[in-house]
Parts: sequence; C-alpha cells; structure tokens
Amino acid sequence: MAEKKASKKAKSKSKAKATAKPKAPSTAAKLQACLEIDDATKERLNCYDTIFPPQPKPNAPAAKAVNDCRFSKEEDERLTCFNGFAEKIPKLPQ
Repeated sequence: MAEKKASKKAKSKSKAKATAKPKAPSTAAKLQACLEIDDATKERLNCYDTIFPPQPKPNAPAAKAVNDCRFSKEEDERLTCFNGFAEKIPKLPQ
C-alpha cells in the first residue's frame, strides 16, 4: 500500500514539473540583455529603467549596488551607473 502512495506522489510531481511555467529571466539576465542595445542611448536607459524604475533623489549617495542607480537624478549618470554594474556580471550560460 505504501508503494501505491509513493508512485502517486511521483506521478503528481512529474505533472507539476511538466505544467510549470517557464522561469522569468533573472535580474542579471535582464541587465545583460540591456547591454545588447547601443551604448549611450535612451533605449538602453529605458531598458534599465524597466528593471529598476527611477526614483531620483536630490543628493543620491554613490551606488553600492545596481538597484541604487535608480536614485541618480541625471540620466547620463544613471546610464553610466547601470553600465558599470551590468558589465561586471559574469556571462550567464545560455
């Protein structure tokens, strides 16, 4: 009887895996995708801004992490900030 329960559990797990939604790309993968867009363009900044929507602060401190870039008020500074972090991410396997 225990064997039947075990086999039912195994079947339900395999069904769950088959019907699972594909994973959304990681933040790192999204940032790397932005690097494919021409540098120093509004399109690349827009790509970053969709990942981390801008929240400008008047005296934003220096960014310690990529999500801190959204606090930069100037678009050029924000783009440079995002580029600096995105370029340091190791290339992910495809």
